[in-house]
Amino acid sequence: MSGTYNDILVLLSLLVAILASYTALDMAGRVAATKGVASRWWLIGGSLAMGLGIWSMHFVGMLAFDLPIPLGYDLAITLYSMIAAIGASVFALWLVSRPKLPVSRLMLGAILMGLGIAMMHYLGMAALQMQPGIEYDPTWFVLSILIAIAASGTALWIAFRLRAGARGQYRWRFVAAVIMGLAIVGMHYTGMAAARFLPGSWCGAARDGGVPAHWLAVLVVVTTVAIMGVALIVSVLDRQMHLRTRHLSRSLARAHDQLVQAALHDPLTRLPNRVLLQDRLKQSIEKAQRKREQFAVMFLDLDGFKSINDAYGHQAGDALLLSVAERIRELLRSQDTFSRMGGDEFVLIVPTSDSQDAAVVAQRIIDTVALSISIESAEVHVTASIGVAMYPSDGATERELVAHADAAMYHTKNNGRNGYTFYSPSMNVSAHQQLELLSDLRRAIDRKELVLHYQPKFAGPDCSLVGLEALVRWCHPEHGLLQPSEFIPVAERSGLILALGDWVLNEACRQTREWKNDGYQVPSVAINLSPLQFSSAALIDTVRMALESNNLGPGLLTLEITETTAMRDADATLRVLDELTAMGVQIAIDDFGTGYSSLLYLKRLPATELKIDRAFITDLESNSEDAAIVASIVALGRALNLRVVAEGVETQGQREHLKQLGCDVYQGYLLSRPLEPNQLTHLFANVRSKG
Repeated sequence: MSGTYNDILVLLSLLVAILASYTALDMAGRVAATKGVASRWWLIGGSLAMGLGIWSMHFVGMLAFDLPIPLGYDLAITLYSMIAAIGASVFALWLVSRPKLPVSRLMLGAILMGLGIAMMHYLGMAALQMQPGIEYDPTWFVLSILIAIAASGTALWIAFRLRAGARGQYRWRFVAAVIMGLAIVGMHYTGMAAARFLPGSWCGAARDGGVPAHWLAVLVVVTTVAIMGVALIVSVLDRQMHLRTRHLSRSLARAHDQLVQAALHDPLTRLPNRVLLQDRLKQSIEKAQRKREQFAVMFLDLDGFKSINDAYGHQAGDALLLSVAERIRELLRSQDTFSRMGGDEFVLIVPTSDSQDAAVVAQRIIDTVALSISIESAEVHVTASIGVAMYPSDGATERELVAHADAAMYHTKNNGRNGYTFYSPSMNVSAHQQLELLSDLRRAIDRKELVLHYQPKFAGPDCSLVGLEALVRWCHPEHGLLQPSEFIPVAERSGLILALGDWVLNEACRQTREWKNDGYQVPSVAINLSPLQFSSAALIDTVRMALESNNLGPGLLTLEITETTAMRDADATLRVLDELTAMGVQIAIDDFGTGYSSLLYLKRLPATELKIDRAFITDLESNSEDAAIVASIVALGRALNLRVVAEGVETQGQREHLKQLGCDVYQGYLLSRPLEPNQLTHLFANVRSKG
């Protein structure tokens, strides 16, 4: 007895097989992409969808095969065939979810899965309970099993290659599903070709109350397609959620990395900051202890950076720091650590065999930093002062090493700059003295230990008194009379310069008022403003209160600011100076010639006086370059209608030279040292009004 095939149903069986294969591939991806309980649920759900898909394909294929007798299926055997299909699917999805799929495991899996699919097919055929029984052609029977094994191997390999994490796109998954579907259908119809229905055969399941073939096929197909459709939709939604979660996770990871980068690195130079430096120092110490090695800690400070930063602004200063940092970074090795402490201070950790190696590295850094740098179309120069502390001889902890390298760096600063110094224990004494001095200075104002001395300014051949400059002195109870150079730097570094500056301003105004009350004709008294004072928002109010509280006319007060301070932020400087001059206060530009003034801004400054820095006066008689600079400053002052004052005049030769160059206002030890208030009264009789 022979049967016929319905082509449409054969095509439908192929579509069901392709859909089942696509579902299997998609489920394999979800099983591999998830972990824990979720992975087990995807394995169970995917196995059900895949097994039912293959099982339903069998029934559609059977529905396509038409025999001239009624057909039915034994329910129990049919369920056994379904269990076989699901069992094979569980094994397949579990196998492809493993991290690796070697050839031996692939072959064993192909055999077991192929036998499971073949069992499903032949159990489904047995569910017909044909009488007499179905005979199978041995050749076609074996061929069907081999096709099942080959199809299973192909399916396993494709599923493993296209699972989560692989580069397979949807189109490749569809192509793979078509190949798998053809293989499964090929196995089914090869198995059907092996079947021989003897003449006069009848279906025992149809006679014994089994489920009618057509209704069972329709029920199975509709149910299975619905299950596979739901599984695919859930899988797609889960994949989208997974992709969204993974994208969010990566974004959070990137944000975390950025936060770590920001927390451990300097935002400008991207160099390690203090926090990361401490960690690197700790690691270096631990490594050096294990291997009995040594390393150098170098504390580097840029000489002249502040002047350039003040003159050109913070953007130019940042550009300079970046350029210097890049130059130094190119010199170093991968095992070296280069960090920024803040401002123009850097710290390096350099593994070395001895101090001579450290000296070579320090000198290379100094030579590199000293090269000219182009900033805003101008060539600028900075140098480096370096302090070196060696582990373990100069310190056993991170704090000791950095502190000792810092002390050595300040020793370099105090001895000419542009060099390096190795730490020695004597430097700690100096650092301790600085701390004690700062502590004493905080109490000096309240204890009335500070005094002002006044150095006169003279003009013309008759040496008329045209002004005074107030200079602070400290009558220290232990160290005696201290000069400004001995404590002003400490005050500036600590921020105490604000309180000290306010005291100088008020004391100068008080003393001037006292002289006026005594009937003396007093010239304008000049006081120096520190950069921190000048940038203070309270400056205008502080000056006004000092004048008002002492009932002093503003014309008797001259405020001196350095050229670099004036050029730090030219627009802000103009606003402050305009307010001061509107009050009637006189303005002098101090240390002129040492900064980077713009003539355009200098012309706009409401100053009345230029003071030539003493550095140009010292070698005036022997240095033609200094003489040329002084001549240029004098000419510039006259062109801008400013009085030019020469500081540090100590010899008659300097005075004569200045007179020849056109400068006729002098201040220096040649004419008078700074004097105490009661020593000045005899000079007031010879006061000349300012012209």
